[in-house]
Amino acid sequence: MEPKTADRTQSPSSPSLSLPAAPGPLASFVRFVVCGGGIGVLSSFAVPLVAMTMPWAVANAVITVVSTLLCTELHALFTFGTGRRPGWRRHLQSSGSAAAAYAVTCAAMFLLHVIQSAPGMLTEQAVYLTASGLAGIGRFLVLRLFVFASDRKSPLRPRRPVLPLPRPALTQAAVAATC
Repeated sequence: MEPKTADRTQSPSSPSLSLPAAPGPLASFVRFVVCGGGIGVLSSFAVPLVAMTMPWAVANAVITVVSTLLCTELHALFTFGTGRRPGWRRHLQSSGSAAAAYAVTCAAMFLLHVIQSAPGMLTEQAVYLTASGLAGIGRFLVLRLFVFASDRKSPLRPRRPVLPLPRPALTQAAVAATC
């Protein structure tokens, strides 16, 4: 019988055992558009439907809260590749950018209704999606640079290798002489 040896084909630094590297800015943006944009499009259909039963601003707030929770989960796991679900801290941080997006979409709809007293649903959809798209770009920047940035060294500075320098060996006599 042959002795059992450790399998040396997979080391702890093996890609199959370590977390995948965080995606770059372009890949993150594409993933953000797919996840956030997909949820945003679904939300844009949900808001007018929910608004039939309550005021538009309240319907928008309800849909914004639900979609923000879902998107934060997707962005942590998929868009920014953290490898783990976001905690409450990240959800709260993400809600700040969602509140700004909510304000942008409400302001856009308010302005639309000031300009046109009874716009059609297609016009409302176009205005809402445009405002959501602009707010989405702002959200991407906030999420990438601030909310999920602590998972990387620094989102703004390129990583440089750290070179260890030898420590000078000082004798006790040399230190005493300088003091």
